[in-house]
Amino acid sequence: MRNSFRALSTTFIALGTACTLQEAPRADTVAVGAGTSKATRTFNPDTYRAPAVDSTPDDPFEASAFRGLAILTHTRDSLPDFVGSNLNCTSCHLDEGRRPGAAPLVGVAARYPKYVDRVDAVVTIEDRVNFCLTRSLSGTKLPNDSREMADIVAYLNVISRGVPLGEHVRGEGMKALPELVGDSARGRGLFRENCARCHGSDGSGIGVVPALWGKSSYSIGASMARVGRAAAFIHANMPFDRPGTLTDQQAYDISAYINSMMRPDLPGKENDWPQGKAPSDVPYETRGHTPKSPPHVIPRTSNLAGAIVPAPPSVVRRR
Repeated sequence: MRNSFRALSTTFIALGTACTLQEAPRADTVAVGAGTSKATRTFNPDTYRAPAVDSTPDDPFEASAFRGLAILTHTRDSLPDFVGSNLNCTSCHLDEGRRPGAAPLVGVAARYPKYVDRVDAVVTIEDRVNFCLTRSLSGTKLPNDSREMADIVAYLNVISRGVPLGEHVRGEGMKALPELVGDSARGRGLFRENCARCHGSDGSGIGVVPALWGKSSYSIGASMARVGRAAAFIHANMPFDRPGTLTDQQAYDISAYINSMMRPDLPGKENDWPQGKAPSDVPYETRGHTPKSPPHVIPRTSNLAGAIVPAPPSVVRRR
């Protein structure tokens, strides 16, 4: 998986020359409710292009969005007390969160608050950011009222400008593959051939390339810990210098190998999908779901509460 994240911060400078915040359509021109504005009528999810963040901000909001971009690109350096892995947000949300098929962040601000079945609740975009910090980055939740959280959300709002509320854009999420059975034995050989040169033969990462297992990797509660989700990401985006060259089966085999390895635990994971019906590839036990071959986990020994993002509580107390 060639230099997966080494060139991110420099590649995006070129993207930033395309347009500035001043050129982007304002979010408040988008219709809300029953009205239909010109922006809504002309929005095309297939051609929408997110505005770039201005690297020479003219006002406090632009400065906040630019700080948010820096945090997403250099998360573990920007938030050392809140990140437990050696990953950054852009380790999975490639190209500043702009790359189609790589869990892009484009338009995400138009889709929150949103119901999430994993917690059986409607959650805010701040909570969604904290899911990434606690699960994918094996870290600790960031206070919702912190400047850093405001900076991240400001960036997400910028790259969602012009997307009507509730709308979707091209390349959103990751393209699902046919449901296959991965073979970790085959995956081990494929990993050595295609991935080890960047991620290391022990999966611990090399330089800015992130760990895929071990104490510095994503937790068992991350989406990437699910074989099907990781296979979809691998198939579309890896190896970094040859994306799309692996077959569906090869992507599944590599994913099965990677996700069979030890990784950090996630406190409270057993409470996921409280209504049941967890996806079959969830690698830990939840209500009504028992995984076939769960990986070993590295127990978390400190700040267990900080690793849990609870469902939003009601201010109305029932007697």
